[in-house]
Amino acid sequence: MSTTSTPRDPYEVLGVRRDASEQEIKKAFRRLARELHPDVNAHDPQAEDKFKEAAEAYEILSDADRRATYDRYGHEGLRSGGFSPNFDAFGSIGDLFDAFFGGQFGARSGPAPGGDVAVSVEIELAEAAEGKNVEVSYEAVEVCEHCRGNGAEPGTPIETCKRCGGSGQLQGVTRTPFGQMVRTVVCDTCHGDGRLPSQPCRECRGRGRRAARQTLGVEIPAGIADGQRIRLAGRGHAGEAGAGAGDLYVLVRVRPDERFLREGDDLITALSLPAPLAALGGVMQVPTLDGPLDVDVPAGSQPGEIITMKGHGMPQLRRGRRGDLRVVLDVVVPRRLTGEQRELMERLNATLTEENLRSEDSVLSKVRRALRGHS
Repeated sequence: MSTTSTPRDPYEVLGVRRDASEQEIKKAFRRLARELHPDVNAHDPQAEDKFKEAAEAYEILSDADRRATYDRYGHEGLRSGGFSPNFDAFGSIGDLFDAFFGGQFGARSGPAPGGDVAVSVEIELAEAAEGKNVEVSYEAVEVCEHCRGNGAEPGTPIETCKRCGGSGQLQGVTRTPFGQMVRTVVCDTCHGDGRLPSQPCRECRGRGRRAARQTLGVEIPAGIADGQRIRLAGRGHAGEAGAGAGDLYVLVRVRPDERFLREGDDLITALSLPAPLAALGGVMQVPTLDGPLDVDVPAGSQPGEIITMKGHGMPQLRRGRRGDLRVVLDVVVPRRLTGEQRELMERLNATLTEENLRSEDSVLSKVRRALRGHS
């Protein structure tokens, strides 16, 4: 970047070809600069340095003489010619962006709205199936009850801000590498309200808001999945001077249930049964969200076969119709046989014919199906 000993190629920084036109360079810079603006890039702590790097690259390539010098001699030629960009005077990246774009991007007037709040809750799978009312507690900024949000001690007047004349904004002219730019910023005295209390509220010191612990009941709908969020409008931080409040986002985490896997609205469980029972067929119990239920296992059931129990899965979110429970048969081959058991198995094996062992699917078909399921 511009502050390092080995600055990057400005063409590379802006992502343009070396024969790019002036219009293409300007378009690339404006696109890149907007991507790096703090309003949309607050998660990146290097956004300011990246913006300065992009601005320096544009300053070089937008000037025909500087661009020609760079193309011929590189950065060393620019330094020997006296070019030394300095963006420190702009302050924050927001000020720097406003200087280049006239304060039009993300500009606001008036008091700032309240921010959003995020909390998380954890519930069981059965609770996710039925729905549940949970209580959440969180810290949020609320309207000061003492001054009712106007920031003034009760009974004292509120006056027009002398610094901005009641507009809530300040304007100034900033010199940039591209000429003079008019900037519009929120008044740093009244914070955009245009008015100030003559005697600030003793409880909130004139802000009209203060932090407090909030407790709220939240209805979690039946069928919600792990990682989904519930938005409660206006239950976040209160805005300044009567501006709108932010929202509360409740992140729902559903604890894993060792009995089930979830796939959309369907549940999947495994049923282990001994090979003789799989051959004979019978009735066995399987776990469901409504408690154990009987399921008929057909005679001759094979490992991996699935029995579908309609309507025993998860309810569709806000619709009520339930998915299915898919029971995967896990046929267990007996081990560590006793002498008597071995004798019985040998007698059974001696009676088996090709008709007993014939399958509707070939061995290769089974392998293909297994591979598809694995993938």
